[in-house]
Amino acid sequence: MIYIYQRHCNFSSNSIHKNRPEWFSREKCFTNLLKTISKYNDIKLIVMFDGEPDNDHFITKYNSGFDIVKLKGGDDARSFLNVVNYITEQNHEDNDIIYFLEDDYLHTNNWVDILKEGFTQISADYITLYDHQDKYFLPMYDVLMSKIIATSNTHWRTTPSTTNTYACKYSTLIKHLDIHREYCDLDRGFTRDHDKFTRLWNEGSNLISCIPGCSTHVETEFLSPVIKWDKI
Repeated sequence: MIYIYQRHCNFSSNSIHKNRPEWFSREKCFTNLLKTISKYNDIKLIVMFDGEPDNDHFITKYNSGFDIVKLKGGDDARSFLNVVNYITEQNHEDNDIIYFLEDDYLHTNNWVDILKEGFTQISADYITLYDHQDKYFLPMYDVLMSKIIATSNTHWRTTPSTTNTYACKYSTLIKHLDIHREYCDLDRGFTRDHDKFTRLWNEGSNLISCIPGCSTHVETEFLSPVIKWDKI
């Protein structure tokens, strides 16, 4: 089974400043997700809502295809920690895939099959479907070395870090549970995702991303390259 835990809220101070394409909306990201998982019987979508949705929040227009869990967090760190803690209280099998998903991501139509391919054909601890644009232009990555891996339908690269949108087996989450909790910075109100994955990397875990990406964080400067996301 693939369990998608997608976080939603009424307002996020962490993302209000981000530069978005003119075609962006969180509702479009949500309907894109519903469409791309609709043909699968081994996927369950759980919407993790921070607090109570306002009457004008788009999620109130939809009443099928997902479960909704309402837990008050108030900021990125607490909402993510709520999700992690909630997952550990569920009756998941060790091999279940847990997909942590933020509400501002778009996916290609084939993302589910590619994600499954990554877990079945590669011994990966963590997978991101987002091909980070910043890995191609930030000076800090000028000397980045990656291993390139070919599977049946795509290529993958090892990568040192990603955002808080990623997938892992439930057993992997439990193995590294203390680290996932530790990097929820409650003092500053956000999750130090880059630092977390750098720590996991240094402690022997691996993270891979497919190239080209099968998802993108919808920020204008950081869209996954090659894919025409405006068409999707």
